Amino acid sequence: MLKRSLLFLLLTATALLRAQKEFDKYGPYGSQVYTDLKEALRIEKKVYKVDLSYQKLDPKLYDKLASLSDLQALKLSGNEVTTYPKNFETLFNLLYFASYNNKMTSFPPLKGLYNLQYLDLQHTLIDSIPSQIAYLGKLQSFKFGNTDDTLKLPVTLRFLKNLKDISIENCVMDSFPKLLFKVSKLYYLNLSNTNTWYLSKHFERLQNLEVLVIENNHLSQIPFEIYKAYKLRVISLRGNNLTKLPDSISQLENLSLLDLRGNPFDPDEIEKLKLLLPGCEIRF
Repeated sequence: MLKRSLLFLLLTATALLRAQKEFDKYGPYGSQVYTDLKEALRIEKKVYKVDLSYQKLDPKLYDKLASLSDLQALKLSGNEVTTYPKNFETLFNLLYFASYNNKMTSFPPLKGLYNLQYLDLQHTLIDSIPSQIAYLGKLQSFKFGNTDDTLKLPVTLRFLKNLKDISIENCVMDSFPKLLFKVSKLYYLNLSNTNTWYLSKHFERLQNLEVLVIENNHLSQIPFEIYKAYKLRVISLRGNNLTKLPDSISQLENLSLLDLRGNPFDPDEIEKLKLLLPGCEIRF
């Protein structure tokens, strides 16, 4: 139990560090990051970045947050809130929104957030992604995870023509969601600890995919067609049930890293992979 708790804390800290780097990218260069909501509301105009992490928020002030009409980046974390501020959808200039460790039961209202480029929701009570996510036509990165329920994806994901980065971790999926193969510009795909036991063979649809991470799942085989995602540079399949990979993987000429740690490969298969991928770093 202690080992599991320490691992959870390490993964959470790593995720928060990555999220901080993303948060830093948004808003005008050199703009101030406001950590006091009362101060930000007093200034109101030209408040571009707000980070309210680890604060218990005054409900009256929280519901005025939408008055920060210039806001471009907002991060919430551990605020003991379960709903979004009133009129949240009127934050038309919002580019980045993240919420961690807040027990939200639904997605934020999306219809007015048409400029949003980065959306990260972790440790919520959300069990499905709404079809209205299609309103986020400029969305480039979507990260979601750490729920205790089965996650459902909408068919409207295919309309997100600018979506390049999808990371879904620590939630339950019955199998590999085929809908993700219809996200045409996908560059980075991470499905870790998602109960994924099957991969669709339609890798020809992932013509822009360069990084594929499917860790701590139940995969026992990889489709022969994986070579059709010909831009793949990094593949991590740690913590699955794989005993071999298809020979077609040798056709991935750009592959520089293949991580297979935590799989029951026998020595002969390891040697075979080394011959098939002479220029690739392989981790066992």
